[in-house]
Amino acid sequence: MTHLQVSDFQYDLPEDLIAQRPPAERGASRMLVMDRATGNFHDDLFSHIEEHLRPGDLLVLNDSRVIPARLYGHRILVRDREKPTGRIQVLLLEPVLEPVGHNRWRALVRPGRKVSIGERLVFPSPDGAVALEAAVVDRGQFGERLLEFAPLRDSTGDFFAVLDQIGHMPLPPYIHRDDADTDRDRYQTVFADERGSVAAPTAGLHFTPTLLEHLSSKRIEITRVTLHVGLGTFAPLRVERVCDVRLHRERYTIGPAAAEAINNARRERRRIVAVGTTVVRTLEAAALAAPDKIDNKITPHSGSTGIFISPGFDFRVVGALLTNFHLPQSSLLMLVSAFAGPQRTGLAHVLAAYRHAVQSRYRFFSYGDCMLIQ
Repeated sequence: MTHLQVSDFQYDLPEDLIAQRPPAERGASRMLVMDRATGNFHDDLFSHIEEHLRPGDLLVLNDSRVIPARLYGHRILVRDREKPTGRIQVLLLEPVLEPVGHNRWRALVRPGRKVSIGERLVFPSPDGAVALEAAVVDRGQFGERLLEFAPLRDSTGDFFAVLDQIGHMPLPPYIHRDDADTDRDRYQTVFADERGSVAAPTAGLHFTPTLLEHLSSKRIEITRVTLHVGLGTFAPLRVERVCDVRLHRERYTIGPAAAEAINNARRERRRIVAVGTTVVRTLEAAALAAPDKIDNKITPHSGSTGIFISPGFDFRVVGALLTNFHLPQSSLLMLVSAFAGPQRTGLAHVLAAYRHAVQSRYRFFSYGDCMLIQ
């Protein structure tokens, strides 16, 4: 829809409705349930989700694991290679696989304007020793840098073990507090497995092992895909027209078991329920990339996608969506609006539901309440 503006996806949200911490118990959230055919909605609880699922539904989860991707350190200027200066913050975005043998990462650096190519960045361990050291080898827009980490001094050579020791959970900027030890658990789904995300696939945060076991006992099939959340999910949009939006690519994997489950459900006309917008993007991107363009049969594979879903998109796979509430003027709000109804109807449905959520004091964003659209 070329005539839609990013500003069309604006809504008013009081600051105090942005959840700063998770609920006391995982899964103790409210859930707004919407009928996408009519736009009608009603209040419910996430603990009642079984009542909205059907025997034979396929529930698809994103099992990406959040890494402690936020690092705090110091710059070492080119002209003075021994003297640390200027505290910096780095958010690792994704590893760069080429050239082989180099530990390179795309990253956001703050303050970015001061960090030049050739500088070194050092990150201390709790005892003050240098745990990680990186050289800035390239620079991009909006504080993005390409970092190459030096070989570890630790004989184990386990980069992720060092991240676990000195890194911080990358809480989003609308959470106005430092990360705490409890975030290591709560800003992570209970089924997280494949490490690589720098933001949580937040719709999955509501599930507990007990609930997943219970749903399975009710003949609700569950499978997992992986999409590593990066800039493509949470980067702010810097254009005015929706048709000009371009997203960063993100890595995903659909394994053999997931591909078989998805294809069987589609063939048998069973509903596929996506847990989160990352699952929607993974499944719809895979269908578009399917070798057989007639039935869009999904094959096991790994790849990357920059798919952008906005009103007017033709959904091929997903039949229901569980999702948290999203930021105004964000690509995720556009995706939800596209799923909630055809053309501008879906946007109207979503904005009406969001107004109700605000009036009813739902909790918003990552640690907030959720919405089921079916």
